[in-house]
Amino acid sequence: MDAADCMRRAIEIAYLGKGSVHPNPLVGCVLVKDGEIIAEGWHGHLGGLHAEQAAIADAEEKGVSTSGCTAYVTLEPCNHHGRTPPCTEALLWAGVEKVVIGALDPNPTVRGGGMKALEEQGINVESGLMEEDCVLQMRPFMHWCKERRPLVLLKAALDSDGRVDVDDSSPSERFTSDSSLKWAHKIRSEHMAILVGVETVVRDDPELTARGVDARIQPIRVIIDPNARIPENSKVLCDGLAPTILIHSKPVLSEDMAHVTRYVVPSENREIEVEKILDLLGDLRIQSLIVEGGPLTWKRFLKADVVDDAVLIRSQINLSSGESNAFGESYLLEAGMEQISQEDCGGDIMTVWSRHR
Repeated sequence: MDAADCMRRAIEIAYLGKGSVHPNPLVGCVLVKDGEIIAEGWHGHLGGLHAEQAAIADAEEKGVSTSGCTAYVTLEPCNHHGRTPPCTEALLWAGVEKVVIGALDPNPTVRGGGMKALEEQGINVESGLMEEDCVLQMRPFMHWCKERRPLVLLKAALDSDGRVDVDDSSPSERFTSDSSLKWAHKIRSEHMAILVGVETVVRDDPELTARGVDARIQPIRVIIDPNARIPENSKVLCDGLAPTILIHSKPVLSEDMAHVTRYVVPSENREIEVEKILDLLGDLRIQSLIVEGGPLTWKRFLKADVVDDAVLIRSQINLSSGESNAFGESYLLEAGMEQISQEDCGGDIMTVWSRHR
């Protein structure tokens, strides 16, 4: 195997930790000797072994010597004590001769410290192999390290005319396909948080959880509720299924369950600034956020120029009558987004958009 094949394998196995390690990034590592992979590991869950440590443990379990091998790792090894000891020490203990790094770690606690520590101990270190692929895999983490805000995905499910409800009085019903629903829950399971406006909770009383998929960590539910209008019997307040954050514009006295936390973001006109909401979530180390609704919230986030990606799921069903406040592709184009793909999703049309920088 050449070097690119080894790093490609490290990237592949890193995905095995998806949905289980945040706020840590996805990281994979393979140990190579005489051109063959002798062991491999990935960061599998928060608080568990890091990728390098897992690869070394894999070698030990196989009874394979790691002395003189080369480690290919997608992210610069850490050189600080966190939930686990430094990976640099593990690599030195294992007798690794060379370390090939995909991407350097922008986290202030690292910032080149791992690479430098290895070089000072006489280890041959190279960096930048398949860097773009490694950075893309760790995009939420990299974005948070740079911006201290979560990466924002806008997800909208619409009827054929861009509406989300029949009218203001009828119960809301799902109109997208089973395939779209399955995808939506899968994408929830891969993000740290889901955000909606209070109108969505008042109208639909959603659970905002990942269901029907292997959700190892339920996403944090974030409700923008400036005037404390959320019903006391709403599911997000009462079910205890996931951590829930309520964002108000003024203090609220309430006896909440343990999973509910309220934050106050002052606002003169009671419409809390989107940038302040993202700053708050960033301070809470939330790195990836799905903005799920409704139309007014989608438009506010687009107007604030903070949406990084968007997915529109357009059903072929026409709700025939409904709110005039429709939503659609024109709002994304106006916000500087560009469509990068389109596919059929059980009869629905799913388009994926990304910000054009």
